[in-house]
Amino acid sequence: MSDSPRSVPNWVVRLAERSRAADGAPPFSDQALVDYRTGSRELVAIDEVAAAIVAPGEAEFVVDPAARGRRTGTALLETLLSSSGPGMLFWAHGDHPAARALAASHGLTPVRELLRLSRELPASAGFRAPNTTNPGNSGVGAFVVGGDEDEWVALNALIFRDHPEQGSVSRADLEQLETEAWFNADDFLVLRDGDGMIGYCWLKLEPPLGEFYVVGVHPEFQGLRLGGLLFEAGLARMRELGIQKAHLYVEGDNGPALGLYTSRGFERDSIDIQYSSLPGT
Repeated sequence: MSDSPRSVPNWVVRLAERSRAADGAPPFSDQALVDYRTGSRELVAIDEVAAAIVAPGEAEFVVDPAARGRRTGTALLETLLSSSGPGMLFWAHGDHPAARALAASHGLTPVRELLRLSRELPASAGFRAPNTTNPGNSGVGAFVVGGDEDEWVALNALIFRDHPEQGSVSRADLEQLETEAWFNADDFLVLRDGDGMIGYCWLKLEPPLGEFYVVGVHPEFQGLRLGGLLFEAGLARMRELGIQKAHLYVEGDNGPALGLYTSRGFERDSIDIQYSSLPGT
């Protein structure tokens, strides 16, 4: 792993921007980009018109919209398959027909769904700020940069211990995210029980859009409606800053989370599919 963060090449950034404009979804997850910067993923490219960010056993890749239909995606996929071991995983962000066709042509099997839910936040429909204090806890406040990192990483790992990406976020990953232009500690809401952190609602705000980046509650405090309290605090923060549309990502099989979000008016607007190269998975 690299000793210091490295930058994503400018041409990859521009390629991703063109792809997002054409497809309506970013081609790379934030975690894939963080992993590249910290050295745990590598870049595989074809002539600056196709790029993959690759970790052992997993890849995310994109082809320039202007270069599609020329078998460039096929060539990149086959390069990745030939250099990987069995069971390589690939994310198709946005679940576009061309991605489905490419996956099917190479025997890739869908194994996971990540749903993107969204809702408008009209200026005429304000949200009441929630009561963010409860008996026995000290309420919702802002994340403290330089003081809360280790506690948050430990809590996040506990909450998402069964999640393949979120549960493995390290302090180095968190510190890298703190350098992003969108990061604001005031948008990183944490819930404390006395001095201890028991939950959080991290927002990624890029007006006029706002994302519920990750929301979590300590397992011992689940069932107390604290997730709803944190979610309402996040909505109130977005309304305070004039965010016009909120969105979030949730696993397709996470029934409780889907129930929470749909009860707040969120509806599905896109889907990411993860494929495996193992047959019959």
